[in-house]
Amino acid sequence: MSSSPLASVLFVCVHNAGRSQMAAGFLSHLAGDRIEVRSAGSLPGDQVNPSAVEAMKEVGVDIADAQPKILTTEAVQASDYVITMGCGDACPVFPGKTYLDWALEDPAGKGVEAVRPIRDEIKTRIEALIAEIDAKQEA
Repeated sequence: MSSSPLASVLFVCVHNAGRSQMAAGFLSHLAGDRIEVRSAGSLPGDQVNPSAVEAMKEVGVDIADAQPKILTTEAVQASDYVITMGCGDACPVFPGKTYLDWALEDPAGKGVEAVRPIRDEIKTRIEALIAEIDAKQEA
């Protein structure tokens, strides 16, 4: 019984403390073990944004133990999809990867009320991404 290798997705934002952590949380939660999930930041923060943690907890996704990580060339090379969220030119580009740039408001410094619509937009995009990856893997 052969199975195709897992698709892998890397979410990148500057601090790896809000958008990319919420996206990684949703992808892990919704896709389970079918997709390998990474997240990183070009200038990682000290901790995940508490408002992001709270907003995700409200929809049953726990990212409280997540830690911001530095973006490495190796992480990009090991990923099929690289989804950037406002890191601009700090993200290295390699041929053969699928690059998507999601223009999402930065939740840094915002309360949970302001983070909820960002969270919901991320969830919508993650659901579409899973559908795209599933379609490619079935092709």
